[in-house]
Amino acid sequence: QMQLVESGGGLVPTGGSVRLSCATSRQTFSDFNMAWFRQSQGKEREFVATIKWDGESTYYADSVKGRFTISRDNAKNTVYLQMNSLKSEDTAVYYCAADRFWYSSSDAATDSSNYVYWGQGTQVTVSS
Repeated sequence: QMQLVESGGGLVPTGGSVRLSCATSRQTFSDFNMAWFRQSQGKEREFVATIKWDGESTYYADSVKGRFTISRDNAKNTVYLQMNSLKSEDTAVYYCAADRFWYSSSDAATDSSNYVYWGQGTQVTVSS
């Protein structure tokens, strides 16, 4: 089992920034590829970003490319999502997810069913 705990969400002004964190106590964190997904009210969960176990590869949804940055610190067993230039449409519950397999196909990497472990989510609300 792998417990993931997200933090850092809250109310953010339009155009503002926030950094989300997702931590685990599992010592084999570096064996896992990590991802962020989000879910807005009444919508399906959607892919945001993913990062390879060694941090050497990342992939972003077009809607966040250039504004969001995913990173990880394997020494701290933590993955981050830096969110800049926030828009109202970024309002959602943000979830981190983990899987041992690195999906080189964008279709597979963005499919939430391919990730085994999930956090409980953290709410980000962007408001003017």
